[in-house]
Amino acid sequence: MNKSFEDFQAMGKDGYEAYIASATALTKGLQSIAQEATDFSRKSFEKGTEVVEKATATKSIEKAFEVQQGYAKEAYEAFVAQATKMNELYVATAKEAFKPFEASFAAFGVKAPK
Repeated sequence: MNKSFEDFQAMGKDGYEAYIASATALTKGLQSIAQEATDFSRKSFEKGTEVVEKATATKSIEKAFEVQQGYAKEAYEAFVAQATKMNELYVATAKEAFKPFEASFAAFGVKAPK
């Protein structure tokens, strides 16, 4: 009887430690994601401001359209690259947050998602 109580107590302690490690990893990952989003937003705003200044300084409407079209292409490419990077950060965060629980799930025969 005493042995099973100790096993139960150890299981509870292991679960708590896994939860703390998971929460820590999740917090760090979300901080990285927030920082990345902030940096991208700041860079996008600065680039947009620069393009508006450049477009308003042009002498012809055709040149202003060229500036705007170039910016639109660059902004789209930057957005796609950033979306890919954010996706990778979210996946990495989820994997890191799940790692502390892998041993527990393995004990029940559950495989970790890939």
